[in-house]
Amino acid sequence: MQRFEGKSVVITGAGSGLGRAAAVQVAKEQGKLTLVDLNEAGLKETEQAIREVAPNAEVLLVTANVAQESDVENYVSEAVKKFGRIDGFFNNAGIEGKQNPTEDFGSDEFGKVINVNLSGVFYGLKHVLKVMREQGSGAVVNTASVGGIRGVGNQSGYAAAKHGVVGLTRNSAIEYGQYGIQINAVAPGAIMTPMVEGSLKQIDPENWEEVGKQFVQPNPMKRFGKPEEVGQLVAFLLSGDAGFINATVIPIDGGQSYKY
Repeated sequence: MQRFEGKSVVITGAGSGLGRAAAVQVAKEQGKLTLVDLNEAGLKETEQAIREVAPNAEVLLVTANVAQESDVENYVSEAVKKFGRIDGFFNNAGIEGKQNPTEDFGSDEFGKVINVNLSGVFYGLKHVLKVMREQGSGAVVNTASVGGIRGVGNQSGYAAAKHGVVGLTRNSAIEYGQYGIQINAVAPGAIMTPMVEGSLKQIDPENWEEVGKQFVQPNPMKRFGKPEEVGQLVAFLLSGDAGFINATVIPIDGGQSYKY
């Protein structure tokens, strides 16, 4: 498949995990990529992963903090300057934050998680949607979470932010569908990414792999998801194959969220 031939796709949080997996998938399908992350080394590693499957891919790396609106304006400007347009946007960058019950959850920590996971998504929508509206087309995928559909114990900031992402997705989809723009969200569950590994290590640094085995037992499939499985879903939603899917939040969690 060459669904992204001639298309420009921006991916935030591209330095690892879901962002990297989506970038590799889009590159396989000849997309032109603007990769955004605060971790410059991670971006270079993602570019290397892309070169292994698509040696001639057009790739622009932009180091940015999505919680700073000026940085968001810059990565959008750089993408348009390089490729002339933005056809797809994976609004993905996020952090988990520390785990504590609500009464012990630090106010500064709460603000930090909200700034990255919710304000960063809002800034991305604000500036990318202007470009897409002016060009009369585009597709956006926001990264929500099963934590944006139901509660997640000891993660007040993360759950609040991801519920907010769901709201932003549906609200902006209502506003921008008339301009030929689709806006959807993916809601990953237990996907084995560096962020999830870090979460398990917060619970038990010495035996985190065993914690992980227990963590997936409520899942009907009894395993972690792979970043590549999310990347393939994101690529589908950004492609023309998903032309009439809009304002939808799609769980990709092995069926776990439907057990509650």
